Amino acid sequence: MNESIHGERTASELQDRVTELVEQQTAISEVLRAIANSPHDMQPIFDAILDSATRLCRADLGVLRLSEESGFRRVALRGDRLLVSRAGSSFPVLAEKGSLPSRFTTSRLATHIPDFTALLEGDHPDDHWITAVNVGVRTGLTVPLLKDNEIVGIISLVRKQVQPFTDQQISLFTDFAAQATIVLESTRRERQYREAQMALAHANRVATMGELMASITHEVKQPIAAARNNARAALNFMDQNPLDLGEAREALGCVVDDADRAGDILDRIRDHIKKVPARKDAVAIDDAISEVIALTRAEAANNSVSVRTQFGEGLPRVQGDRVQLQQVMLNLIVNAIQSMRDVEDGNRELHISTVAIEPEGVRVEVQDTGPGLNPESLPRLFEPFYTTKPEGMGMGLSICRSIIEAHGGRLWATGCEPRGALFQFTIPAD
Repeated sequence: MNESIHGERTASELQDRVTELVEQQTAISEVLRAIANSPHDMQPIFDAILDSATRLCRADLGVLRLSEESGFRRVALRGDRLLVSRAGSSFPVLAEKGSLPSRFTTSRLATHIPDFTALLEGDHPDDHWITAVNVGVRTGLTVPLLKDNEIVGIISLVRKQVQPFTDQQISLFTDFAAQATIVLESTRRERQYREAQMALAHANRVATMGELMASITHEVKQPIAAARNNARAALNFMDQNPLDLGEAREALGCVVDDADRAGDILDRIRDHIKKVPARKDAVAIDDAISEVIALTRAEAANNSVSVRTQFGEGLPRVQGDRVQLQQVMLNLIVNAIQSMRDVEDGNRELHISTVAIEPEGVRVEVQDTGPGLNPESLPRLFEPFYTTKPEGMGMGLSICRSIIEAHGGRLWATGCEPRGALFQFTIPAD
């Protein structure tokens, strides 16, 4: 009889443990889902961590604070609406050193307060305890987030009734906090790396546009000069007797077209220079490439380079960031033009083509008739800081490869016979 009861109890305990583990893994899965759905914003991740923690331990309120030099900054507050409102207005966003949250971390262990009201029974109760009780907090549990034994943050859970957390709940919450710390820190480091990459890519775009500034200035001056000439022509037609309204109207129409053309050039320059978060859109790659070709048209003409295009028909749209993909094309086109500057015995030709590939995707090819690629330098061509240009930094092609790989594609280069170089990259379809 006793063995039967013991067996039932053991099975029940195992079932409870399995249920707890499933809930814990579900909580972590929800955090990971928030990470996948929030590529540029940490706030939904903070909220998901707290939502999962409060549900996991049947708490009424959760608070997440991250460590910084001056204390612990609150980044998320979730749970019972009334408690959230009271806590948000009663406790400062930044908990400075020596404050209640800061003192909870001194032992680097979970701090459990079964009954906050019991802390007020002394002669000189702490102001922090008084505030907590006035807010409506009765039971609390705080766990520090540790990375290599360094405190990177704290998560606090509270209940509005005196209902101490069980040992199992404390253990479950501690395990969840440890896993959440790993996920949180990995995500933060990855975001920092992405931000550094974006800053570097932006600097490369600005530098490349700087190289084209003389050509771009000429490109902008052309429609402005044409607009001025057409405006003067319109004035002349209006001064005639009898008044030639037809010719004047046609000349003014040309002024509008010239102004639009200058505006388009300036818009393209602005799009490439401004710093914006990466996007994922359906991009018509031919249109994106055509805009870059228009932007570099004057540079090609100044270097006597003829540009030919061969775009495939019925190309699928690719999934990615239009400006970043245009940055790759801008780098490849400018590199090709520069490589042909010293070519004297033959035509300077730049051939740009696109073709659909299987499985669903697009391949882009940029081929020049320059001196070609040195077989010795080819393996290092995409390494950071490797360059064959005396004035180059060696970051352009490295950034291009990073962009293409981030889009799920591949970028490579081959030499051509009898001369020239061929750069190709693939992009998956939308």
